[in-house]
Amino acid sequence: MKGIKNFSVVLFLLMSSMQQAFPQYKIENKNIEIKLLNNEQFFWQYKIKQNKEVFKMKAPAFEIDGKQVICTLAELTQVSVPSVLKNGVSEYTFQGKVKSVPDVELRLIFQIAPDNAVVRYKYVLSSSGKSMLTKTDGKDQLVYFSTSFAPFKQVKEVQISNYDEKFHSYKLKEQIVEDRYFENNASVMGPILIAGNDQNSFLLAYEHGSHYGNEFLHFNLQKDRSVNLAAVKGNYVDNQPLSKGNEFETVWLEIAGIQGNEDALAAEYRSFMLKYISQNLESRKPYIYYNTWGRQEREKWAGNTYLNSMNLKQTLEEIEQAKKLGVDVFVLDVGWFTKTGDWEVNTSEKFFSDTLSQVKALLKKYNMKLGLWFNPTLAGTTTRITAKNIANRAGLDGNLRKPQPSWETEESYPMCLVSSFWGDFSNELIRLVKEHDVCYFKWDAVWQGDCDVAGHFHGTDQKTMDDRRQNAAFLQPIYMSKIVDRVSQSCPEAIFDFDITEEGRCMGLSFLASGKYFAINNGPYSNNYDLKRSASMPSNIFVNPGPARPWIVRSILTYDKWIPSTLFLTHYQLEGPVSSQTINIASLILGQNGIWGEILKISPEGTKLAGDVINRYKQIRDDITLSLPLCYGLPGESVEIHEKINPLTGKGAVVIFGIRKGEINYITNAKADVKHWKNEGVSVSFNEKGRAIIHATFTETNAKMIFFGVE
Repeated sequence: MKGIKNFSVVLFLLMSSMQQAFPQYKIENKNIEIKLLNNEQFFWQYKIKQNKEVFKMKAPAFEIDGKQVICTLAELTQVSVPSVLKNGVSEYTFQGKVKSVPDVELRLIFQIAPDNAVVRYKYVLSSSGKSMLTKTDGKDQLVYFSTSFAPFKQVKEVQISNYDEKFHSYKLKEQIVEDRYFENNASVMGPILIAGNDQNSFLLAYEHGSHYGNEFLHFNLQKDRSVNLAAVKGNYVDNQPLSKGNEFETVWLEIAGIQGNEDALAAEYRSFMLKYISQNLESRKPYIYYNTWGRQEREKWAGNTYLNSMNLKQTLEEIEQAKKLGVDVFVLDVGWFTKTGDWEVNTSEKFFSDTLSQVKALLKKYNMKLGLWFNPTLAGTTTRITAKNIANRAGLDGNLRKPQPSWETEESYPMCLVSSFWGDFSNELIRLVKEHDVCYFKWDAVWQGDCDVAGHFHGTDQKTMDDRRQNAAFLQPIYMSKIVDRVSQSCPEAIFDFDITEEGRCMGLSFLASGKYFAINNGPYSNNYDLKRSASMPSNIFVNPGPARPWIVRSILTYDKWIPSTLFLTHYQLEGPVSSQTINIASLILGQNGIWGEILKISPEGTKLAGDVINRYKQIRDDITLSLPLCYGLPGESVEIHEKINPLTGKGAVVIFGIRKGEINYITNAKADVKHWKNEGVSVSFNEKGRAIIHATFTETNAKMIFFGVE
């Protein structure tokens, strides 16, 4: 098709006068095929080309005007020629009128990559009349799809928003779904559900976000081993109009299938997350980040203020040091601004009287990007954005939220993102891009479900307070992505990072379609470790030099099976003795790529050590990012080994952590580039298959690194 480069998707129009009175459409890439059936039994099907295995999907069902409507269409047409998105994905749109409700139209949107089995799709429902989405029994009545798992013996739920208090982080968890769950019509939250047999593996997923257990959608399991994805709460409000301008869009849904096992499916999905789920490709690059918060929090513990060292002199010195450490993105955390909401640089003499001009010049000199901290839901009480958005203040139970302290700056109103405030906030970010060349935006303290005020985009005063609250919570991750995508259109280099270090935030696949996550802070702000406190001892505990913080932080590398670790920015501290520095650097290069702490206190020798290793890592970081993880042992165990080698190039790394004196041997799974670098205490040879044979000698708790493909 004209305008589509390097993409073998072909669109066919198939007529079947015997069985169908309407055309069938088919879209495909080299691996899979989608055929739109639009019959009473199945809406469309997904086929693996390699062995012709078919997965059939039933039409979505909505409650419209008090009646349950299965959206089989009277006719089906293609809206326009497919468009090619900037990530190389082609988008197809089809539409038709719903048979049983002629004034309602359903639009189907598919996104398909040239070389990946994961397909994104969503539905858009609209009405030319007065039809509405309703809740006759007070509950959401919406089934996004239904299909059968009867051919598959193995079913597993992949949880990504399960918060683990022990690690002060969300963690990935895989849970086998046994027959007893189907037999008792149970449900699981997901957001990923996989199924397989001896030949094939399939995946179903939805892009939303919430704390595990706080379900807005879930998979319902039936005795006949059918599965549907249904709304639980908040997906819409009662009597929600479907008229022009009020169309209902579902969340993005995903389907994938391959001939192969679960590991092969995970590899395919991981590639999709890295290359094709998002058009904001800058967020996928394995940059090295420095953030000032680690230093600022230490200042607070020392009896100063968070903003004590937020000034021009300190910042310029840290940029010089960050350059030596190999940092690509330099992030000013809380305190760079005068007030939240208007987000103007604090130009008082104590802070940045030159409006960051020297900071920007030095960053440009070193080819580094500027990043800034934001809380998208706060606006100072005397700001122009608050004056314009006073009606968009957040509130609960009939009470508007009161102004609250805001990091030693002017008190701020909590604002609702699911309102016209989202557009004004995004305008502020676009302004900062234009005025200050800001490329990285760290978002913090965005809590889910904190507004039920009437008149926002989550319901009028004719809706119940509970209905408005649930809909606001459901829509919050959607509006967060709207902001990111709007800013990214103006600034293609923009990177958005959402801090998920506390529970109760909208963690899920939705934000990963627009940006990335910031994982694990300095430790729990609640005293749930039952440690005795003193005035000089902070509540956070994952902060000291040594191996303990890296044990905690490496624990979330389990995401890397399904979601690349570069999408979970996590910070390591490079101060301390050589062994501690080595452990932290060796952990960092596995993909989390963050540095913080008091970097000006790193010794010259430590600075050279870190800079040398990180700059070698940069030669192969793209290969490490692409590489599937192989892990042996868990953080803190006697032996913990990580292999990240790109099988197409042989480039990558092996990292070995040891906790005591001894020797550890390892043979790589992948063929490795014979050109390599290693730190002290390691010998490397190669066998006839090109695998590296590694012998590591430990004299203390430490880490060994072997980089393949570098000098």
